[in-house]
Amino acid sequence: MFHNPLKLCTYISFVASSTRGFSKQAQKLVYHEHGTPLRVVSIQNETLDPLDTNEVIVKMLIVPVNPADINTIQGVYPVKPSLPAVPGFEGVGEVIEIGSGVKDLSVGDRVIPDTQHLGTWRTYGKFSPDLLMKVPKDVGLTEISGITSNPCTAYRMLKDYNQLSPGDVVIQNGANSACGQNVIQIAKHWGLKTINIVRNRDDIDKLKTYLKSLGGDFVFTEEELKGILRDPSLPKPKLALNCVGGNSATNLLRTLVNKGVMVTYGGMSREPVQIPTSAFIFKDITLRGHWMTRWQKENKNSTERKTMMNELTELMRAGKLAAPAHKFVTLTNFQEALMNTMSIQGKSGLKYYIDFRQSES
Repeated sequence: MFHNPLKLCTYISFVASSTRGFSKQAQKLVYHEHGTPLRVVSIQNETLDPLDTNEVIVKMLIVPVNPADINTIQGVYPVKPSLPAVPGFEGVGEVIEIGSGVKDLSVGDRVIPDTQHLGTWRTYGKFSPDLLMKVPKDVGLTEISGITSNPCTAYRMLKDYNQLSPGDVVIQNGANSACGQNVIQIAKHWGLKTINIVRNRDDIDKLKTYLKSLGGDFVFTEEELKGILRDPSLPKPKLALNCVGGNSATNLLRTLVNKGVMVTYGGMSREPVQIPTSAFIFKDITLRGHWMTRWQKENKNSTERKTMMNELTELMRAGKLAAPAHKFVTLTNFQEALMNTMSIQGKSGLKYYIDFRQSES
């Protein structure tokens, strides 16, 4: 068929490149040094090389911006990617191209990260399939994009640290945070009651109404909690969830029943947790800490993790576990998301997502 050696070589070259796919232009956020995110993070163009046999290209759809992302960029988080690095622990994307050796994913599949740090703040990414988890397409993008952090954190804290039964009470500060909103909804589904503490603000009545609409039984400001600590009409919690620290954590602790448990999973006030000696001696209080990244690493392939992910996904599909109040920004407006996620005031009331759905590269 081929009599001209030069034409034969050209044909073979074309077939080889076709089977490997073509390079794609992309954009990503990147930082070359640790520091203040607004200073060190910038947009960078990128050309993705053709796929290897066991790789896929994912078009990112939306990604949440979490405090852990901010801390990682700052260099103060335990997970430290090699520099230069693309931020982003979470997100949801669509597989648009697969290598010839990929068996468990197909073009059109929706995926989320299944590793400690994938680097999701990019329009397109080339990944190994074992770093990805396939998720259903009939679950909202906003909900599923953040399933591995806040919903899982809320789920595990309610399940793992004290034996709770329907009717038992949980108290939490930072109740308007993304995790706090998940705690309210999961607790409601499990028949638990919640006392939710928030910081005072101008629109406090609007916030209280919103948290109650999610299923919160009681919503108080920090100042109101101080005045009702000894109110016999307030049910005594068996579990306290602390993401603030300082005096807020101390006040949570004081509401607990004997042998109650307080779990700390954040420190938004940047103040230490201070516990009265009497709480240990006379109430036999237990203090625990929860870091979802550690739990995920230790239980990646466990039945318990699969059960949790299935239950959370079903709640999202049924509309019983909504995404937190949020705002979308485009890639070019990423600094707005960084600035508001960096705030330690705890009053923004919105979780930020970078929306790549309109990006064309």
